Amino acid sequence: MKQLVFATNNAHKLDEIRAMVGNDFHILSLADIDCHTDIPETADTLEGNALIKARYVYENYGLDCFADDTGLEVEALGGAPGVHTARYAYPDRHDPVANTRKLLAELEGNANRRAAFRTAIALIQSGEEHLFEGRVDGLIATEERGTEGFGYDPVFIPEDTGKTFAELGVDVKNQISHRARAVQRLCQYLLQP
Repeated sequence: MKQLVFATNNAHKLDEIRAMVGNDFHILSLADIDCHTDIPETADTLEGNALIKARYVYENYGLDCFADDTGLEVEALGGAPGVHTARYAYPDRHDPVANTRKLLAELEGNANRRAAFRTAIALIQSGEEHLFEGRVDGLIATEERGTEGFGYDPVFIPEDTGKTFAELGVDVKNQISHRARAVQRLCQYLLQP
């Protein structure tokens, strides 16, 4: 079985990716390769941040790898939080609960709830770089709904569903999410004859 490093220590993302990839690849985390560096994400695009992380692993460990960066882009907020999605409430740390509260507060009373979740994946395989994108359009709910998932899942309603990711559940999310769409493109590339 081929091995690929997923440049993350986010257990939720790792579980999602492993479930989507199945048995075709053995996916390793940063911890699995003994990488405990907090790789800085200093680019101003999702693609740039994904490339920074993938390049770090490839250059320092010599392993084929991929990295992702995901952003929630809210129309009424001019595309924010965007590349700051994970650190929206506090620039120095991840706090998903505070992030969601801040988003709801900033949209309070705003009729325009349109948003999109985008995931960019950078793959480095045998030194070659490739980019894949997944996108889901939807709306931001006025309050949190549902108990499954993580991050903004309780407030993001993918189009044509009427339910938040947290209400739809992990199995459905893994089929229709931005990350799922990006991973599907990654897998199509990796598994081509």
